[in-house]
Amino acid sequence: MNKHVIIVAGGKGLRMGGDIPKQFLPVGGKPVLMRTIEAFYTYDSSIHVILVLPVSQQAYWKELCETYHFTLHHDIADGGDTRFHSVKNGLAYVEGEGLVGVHDGVRPFVSQEVIAGCYAGAESKKAVIPVIDVVETVRHLTETGSETVPRSDYKLVQTPQVFDISLLKEAYNQPYTDAFTDDASVVEAMGKEVYLVQGNRENIKLTTPFDLKVAESLVL
Repeated sequence: MNKHVIIVAGGKGLRMGGDIPKQFLPVGGKPVLMRTIEAFYTYDSSIHVILVLPVSQQAYWKELCETYHFTLHHDIADGGDTRFHSVKNGLAYVEGEGLVGVHDGVRPFVSQEVIAGCYAGAESKKAVIPVIDVVETVRHLTETGSETVPRSDYKLVQTPQVFDISLLKEAYNQPYTDAFTDDASVVEAMGKEVYLVQGNRENIKLTTPFDLKVAESLVL
């Protein structure tokens, strides 16, 4: 079965406090985005990688690839105004039948087991996302204050989110709304069911300087 992955990397890195977008920051001596791409090639060396980057960042990325001698093949799609539009641009590079995953460029520590589980599950279930348990106490804000809710009723969502190609393309033909926070929400807007598989705790999204410190410890 043909496999694709759209790696979305449109972050500006503002919460990192620097001028370099977070997906280009080095972790363990290598830019985050390169580690993310490598994770999918380790899973399947024949996978088709589509990297979605803002046009303004593409020249810098190519310089980084030359500097680090990064030669893993990937297509580059232009980033859009929102994540929805970025993924839609990436889908234009996906042809035929098979499976397509969508993954955050700043999640370099997704495990091989999670990637494999998502793609294997999507072969039969068409729409699969990885999740992990909530370990903190959760409170729901109400009109009069807040209240504790059972954390067992909730899951934290990760990527890659993997889908049948025709299903995801149909979903992304819908008009954009602010309710589309991830690919699963786009698919669910058509009334399609999304299935859950176990994620891995290390599959963090690098967003803050603290996350970078955690990342450095994970590559040791």
